[in-house]
Amino acid sequence: MKVAQFEFNLFGVNTYIVWDTATLEAAIVDPGMENPDECARLKQFIERERLQVTSLINTHLHIDHTMGNDYVKDVFDVGLTACADDEFLGKTRGEQAAAFHLRNAPVTPVTIDIEVKDGDKLYVGNGELTVISVPGHSPGSIALYCEKSGFVITGDALFAGSIGRTDLPGGNHSTLLNAIKTKLFTLPDSTEVLPGHGPETTIGAEKRSNPFF
Repeated sequence: MKVAQFEFNLFGVNTYIVWDTATLEAAIVDPGMENPDECARLKQFIERERLQVTSLINTHLHIDHTMGNDYVKDVFDVGLTACADDEFLGKTRGEQAAAFHLRNAPVTPVTIDIEVKDGDKLYVGNGELTVISVPGHSPGSIALYCEKSGFVITGDALFAGSIGRTDLPGGNHSTLLNAIKTKLFTLPDSTEVLPGHGPETTIGAEKRSNPFF
C-alpha cells in the first residue's frame, strides 16, 4: 500500500491517505482540515490519483484530528471507524473547541459508525491494516499497522523523540508508556512510524533514543 501525508490546521495534524495501488481503494486517517482550502487540497489529490475513498478512520477523537470528519463523511459517503473507548471525546467536541479557544472549529458530536478494538483487521482494497490499541493519550487511541508495507500510523501515541501528552481527559502517562513498550516496540525495528504530528521515524530509532524510554 501507499501513503500520502498532509499537514493541516493550526495544530499541525498529520492526515494520511492510505491506498491499495491495485484497486485504488483508499482510507483517510485523521482528517484535520479546518478550512475550504485544506479540504480542496485533500480532494484534489484524491481526484488526481483517481482514488475511491472507502473508509474514514480516526486514531483517536481529539478535536484537532476530527476537524475534517464531517467533510469526509459528507463528500465521500463513508462512516467513521474508531475505538468506542473514545466515544466520550466525540460527544464533547464542542467543549474541546471551547477549551482551546477555537472559534471556527466544528462543535457537533462525532459519531462512531464502525467500532474497532485491538487486533481487528481493516481492509483497504487488497491491503490490510491491523488495529493496535495504544491507550494513554486517550483511552481509545489506536495505531494502524501494515505489516506488508512496513509502516504504522501511531496517532498521538508515539512521535519522533517524544510521546503524546497525557494531561487531557482520559489520559494516563503510565498507561501510555506501557502501551508503547508492549504494543509498538514489539514491531520490527525497520517499521516506519507515521505519527499524528511532526516528522516520520522508525521503531528502532525510538527504542534507541526516545528520551521517555
